[in-house]
Amino acid sequence: MKKRMVVALAIAIVAIIAAAEWGYYLWREQGAATGQAISAAPAQRAADGQAGTGRSNDADMLRDVSLSPAQLVMANVATVEARMMPLTREINAVGIVAYDQARQAKVTAWVAGRIDRLHVNTVGAHVSKGAPVAEVYSPDLVSSQQEYLLALHSREQFKDSPIPSIAQGGEGLVESARQRLKLLGVKDYQIAALERSGQPTIRLPVYTPLSGTVIEKIALEGQYVNVGDPLFAIADLSVVWVEVEVYENEFPFIRIGQQVKVFSQSYPDRTFMGRAVFVYPFLDPKTRTVKVRLELPNPRHELKADMFVNAVVQIPLGDAIAVPVTAVLETGKRRVVWVEKEPGMFEPREVNVGTRVGDRFQILTGLRAGEKVAASGGYMIDSELQLRGSAGMPGMAGMTGMGDDKKPAVRRERAAPPQEGAAMGDMKM
Repeated sequence: MKKRMVVALAIAIVAIIAAAEWGYYLWREQGAATGQAISAAPAQRAADGQAGTGRSNDADMLRDVSLSPAQLVMANVATVEARMMPLTREINAVGIVAYDQARQAKVTAWVAGRIDRLHVNTVGAHVSKGAPVAEVYSPDLVSSQQEYLLALHSREQFKDSPIPSIAQGGEGLVESARQRLKLLGVKDYQIAALERSGQPTIRLPVYTPLSGTVIEKIALEGQYVNVGDPLFAIADLSVVWVEVEVYENEFPFIRIGQQVKVFSQSYPDRTFMGRAVFVYPFLDPKTRTVKVRLELPNPRHELKADMFVNAVVQIPLGDAIAVPVTAVLETGKRRVVWVEKEPGMFEPREVNVGTRVGDRFQILTGLRAGEKVAASGGYMIDSELQLRGSAGMPGMAGMTGMGDDKKPAVRRERAAPPQEGAAMGDMKM
């Protein structure tokens, strides 16, 4: 009885081993067939893609990345909606305050002579148009006045002459003498005063051509000057220039007449408003910048020449689709965003980027308003795609090859159990 139980147990063990090996063989055969189907699938999909007008669903699935809620948290993935919004580009530049060259003048001597008196003695003094700044004694001025008085006397003598040419000659002498006085800087009211008094003035007042501030004092009392010698330099500081340097990729956005905000460290709570009036026609090859001239009202003379200031130009770009800068990934030749097709599933999308505005990019093409993109965690999603790509198809192909190599071995192993069974039967016998 015991002997029969041992034989039955041995036969059962052999049967179990044979069944396990047969099942293993079938599993390997099925894996090999599956591997062949998988390795053939990319070629079939490529053919399908060439025959069709767009990508197949299988190609989309291969490049899409699905993340579980836990993976989204671990990768710190946050999505935002691409929105249509008004965008304004901001250009920041550094500038220097300068005098308005159209509001500067030189006070010069109209006659050669000696400066007998200065009404302005210091730089920074304010002068008004029409008020004298100096008085010059000039022998030429005295002789010209005397000639004018003689011409007036001759005109009185010749005006009653019966000969018209003589009467007209007297009038011509007066007019010639008057012109010489005016060329010396004598005003009409001074000539009228000379006619009334009949006495020459030995000093000629010198006037400034505009109201402003003395920025340079050259003349000294007692100094001899020639015709045209400068005495003072005057600048009207009620309007000043600010020359800012704008980088070569930004100056094309500047338009004449644009409003500009100017800030100074001297007045941290103040914002000065000006406008762009001129873009210089040359570029600095060292700094790669172009100078832009701004014009600013300065009624209280708060802005001083050579003062450093910061300028901000805001340029409206109109309505455009915008996404955070962190949502756009640089791949070297292109820019990509990860678009959320459904919760947890992301698709890489190439986009054409326009101007950067603060922490946002203007999107020209590639996105529609309302689509959600990964604002953070994009590189983690991309890494996940790379990992899946490296562990996907190559591994499958390896499994297929291994199955083919092992088929004969599996068959040989399958033939072995009957031999072992026979040997055990012999032992039973």
